[in-house]
Amino acid sequence: MHNFIDAYSWINLRYLLQGLGVTLEVSIVSIFFSFILGVILGLARYVKIKYFSAIVGFVIDLIRNLPLLLILFFTYFALPDIGIRLNVVAAAIIAMSIFESAMLAEIVRSGINAVPRGQMEAARSNGLTFYQAMRYIIMPQALKKMIPPIVSQFISLVKDTSLATIILLPEATYHAQIIYGQNINYMIPMFVALAVMYFVVNYALSLASRWLDRRLCSRIRIHVA
Repeated sequence: MHNFIDAYSWINLRYLLQGLGVTLEVSIVSIFFSFILGVILGLARYVKIKYFSAIVGFVIDLIRNLPLLLILFFTYFALPDIGIRLNVVAAAIIAMSIFESAMLAEIVRSGINAVPRGQMEAARSNGLTFYQAMRYIIMPQALKKMIPPIVSQFISLVKDTSLATIILLPEATYHAQIIYGQNINYMIPMFVALAVMYFVVNYALSLASRWLDRRLCSRIRIHVA
């Protein structure tokens, strides 16, 4: 018990919270870019543009079957060999954005494919362009189906930031290692603190997804009515 009290001194907690700030920074920026890129890639596969969609599909499958750790190593250690030097935060964001966008692209494509084809045909027969049909008819329905897997992927992204300790990203896990590296008795208290932090962040994401799901349901019902 004494070790727990000492481990949670203000100095240690402040240092741990600084690491959490880096975790949130990398996660939020990665979520933003991976979502945009994932939607673009998912739509590129859905519309089936000759050759282009096949190439995009190959790239997505390639990235999805690579470990995130390998992509982190590549962005931080390999890119400098070709003249592209990134700091550790930028390398982590780029690696995680690329990896997550490939995952999200498949979620987007599957979500759109889950919408009955008759919806697109009905929209086009009523004079809507392909873009208008996608924006006003298909995507609102597809998005509702995509929310749970997308949020699950975002939660995985937040947890995966801990992998970036391998390239010395000063995030929460890295800071916890520094703390219990100075006193091995602080290891379990730091693990408990990390568990609480990750739970709070990821549970907040889950609550946000439920709120968004309810909002979309109500808007779709209003639109249909």
